[in-house]
Amino acid sequence: MIATISTERRTRALEFGIYRDGDNNLDHIQSLVLAQAVRVSAQNPSIEFSVEDTTAERGDVPATWSYTLADGESRGLRRGALHDMSSRANLAAFVALTLDNAEKAGAQQTWIDLVDHGAGDGGGLEADHAGRVPGIMREDDIAGAIADGVSLHATRHPEDANRRVDGVCANQCLMATLGLSSALSHAGVRYLAASPETMLAPGVPSEVASDVAAHLDDPQAMARGIVDRVMETRYFPNEQGGWSPAAAFDVFDLEPAKIAAMEAGVKALDAALFEAARDRSQRATIREDARAIDGMVRFPSGKHLPWRADRPALALYDTFAEDGRLPSNVRNAAQIAGATIRQTVLAHRESGDFAPFADADYGDAAGPTVHFPLSGAQIDPWAPMVSETDNAFYKAVGAGQLTHALA
Repeated sequence: MIATISTERRTRALEFGIYRDGDNNLDHIQSLVLAQAVRVSAQNPSIEFSVEDTTAERGDVPATWSYTLADGESRGLRRGALHDMSSRANLAAFVALTLDNAEKAGAQQTWIDLVDHGAGDGGGLEADHAGRVPGIMREDDIAGAIADGVSLHATRHPEDANRRVDGVCANQCLMATLGLSSALSHAGVRYLAASPETMLAPGVPSEVASDVAAHLDDPQAMARGIVDRVMETRYFPNEQGGWSPAAAFDVFDLEPAKIAAMEAGVKALDAALFEAARDRSQRATIREDARAIDGMVRFPSGKHLPWRADRPALALYDTFAEDGRLPSNVRNAAQIAGATIRQTVLAHRESGDFAPFADADYGDAAGPTVHFPLSGAQIDPWAPMVSETDNAFYKAVGAGQLTHALA
């Protein structure tokens, strides 16, 4: 049966969906994003928030709460049983509902904010109560759930079938990756806002919705506004004035032609590196260049986390391009791959000495990361709970073949 939409409509600039999984140790601190959203909605009537919040913060018994926020008020508050927020079906249902609300509000754009733990190309949205391994949604399933939700909305409301999820804010650690960019682009998403490194909770402030709403027709200004907002927000006040939630942050343009060029460029580079690695001397040079590029989780206490092989792709590929010891076809392929990635980076900022992480330097962390292991232990150290190789991008660009030639 085809549903109908009320003719009573208030045109808003933005529907901003907050999908918050508090079913873990981040429940309390990340609940601040909701307080921020209340404040934003009161200050900016052009923004409506659709919220699904799994939490124990509203009482002793964990539950999932759904509602909208507009003009500083919550509406349609519903309490339900604890959802598995890492379920593709549940995320798809939320995306569809957010798009339904966007149509009712006459919103010009729709964004989804994913608030939880993140695992790079391994995915995110960790649901502790799910009782299964992995309790984390795969990267491809996150993107797939968004595509499913768009399709569900279009089926329910064919008069609004062209509506899509314009942007995703990955309010999670380590999600500024080539793989997630590729997956979201194929799901029809145009923009990704994310950090390549672990973040300090509560993470991305909900005020970024104001930066989107203010620049609907200017992607460059929108991206710069988001990045500046994140990097200039301060949590945990101290004598230095507080800390930013991110050591580095980016907004990417996922326009299909740009992502197709990026995928082709990385695939060609991986093939050239694989052929060069057949020679022992060339293999040693490739490994030496890659070891010179630090992966993520650069803070000392993170030494047991597995993302040390998630290297800034531009820094890595530029190193290959500039190394005269490598064959010309490898250097040329690296230069092309880097150029295609740069076309996707709308805005970025990094810290050269991020104080919360022992003054670690992120000067080379401009843009997305790529999973580039150099040992067997780095390939999928947390499998099966987290696998950074079980995704469409890794397989499509021939990364598995290259990894086994180098690791």
